[in-house]
Amino acid sequence: MEDYKGKIRLVVKHYPYKYRDFSHIAAEASLAALDQGKFCEMHEYLLEKSPRLDRNSLIRYSGDVGLDIKKFTGSLDSMKHLKIIERDKKLAVDMDLYNTPTFFINGRKVVGNRPYEVFKKIVEEELK
Repeated sequence: MEDYKGKIRLVVKHYPYKYRDFSHIAAEASLAALDQGKFCEMHEYLLEKSPRLDRNSLIRYSGDVGLDIKKFTGSLDSMKHLKIIERDKKLAVDMDLYNTPTFFINGRKVVGNRPYEVFKKIVEEELK
């Protein structure tokens, strides 16, 4: 994103894996952080702390990334973002997606974690 500032945008959709115990609450946590302007910080922290993503850990992490813990906990416990997450899950099913992460760059599908060079090559081609 830094290398192509103003030329590309990133859209994140959530697809909690149904066989992972805490994937749904982790998606909820990232969106609760978004409400406080800290989506990227929380998302990166959750990746670092995975698989320890139970409720108590998420609440602790919210403080670590500088969130209002009371507001975060209220959002988490009320499942404030359930509709968004369910919408994203339906989109993934409709698109016949099964793997996370999956990226689309102007419709070009890239499945799984890939080296930066893979993304750079596709972005360069698409920008032409």
